[in-house]
Amino acid sequence: MSRIDQTLLNYFENENGVLKGVPTVQYLSQELNISSNYLSDLLRSITGLNTQQYIQNHIIEKSKQLLAGSNLSVNEIAYSLGFEYPQSFSKLFKKKTNITPLQFRQSFN
Repeated sequence: MSRIDQTLLNYFENENGVLKGVPTVQYLSQELNISSNYLSDLLRSITGLNTQQYIQNHIIEKSKQLLAGSNLSVNEIAYSLGFEYPQSFSKLFKKKTNITPLQFRQSFN
């Protein structure tokens, strides 16, 4: 699990989101040198989530950090995380948290 988390952390720290888009199941499985099916089975047995859901949760946690601790706009955060369209980011964020990114940020003020 720590290798999976570290791979995702490195992805965003190296600003790969801007260059490559949102991390994919294929990217993660290639970086870990395991098949995407095995990775999904492994994550499901440990977390109850498939790989895509796990990546999305990681994206949401990273976005929460950025929303709470930076002055970047929601659009800038979306682009930095690899979203081509900020609306896609906002939709995912609301689906996972039941509030919009802006509402989340305003909860700190």
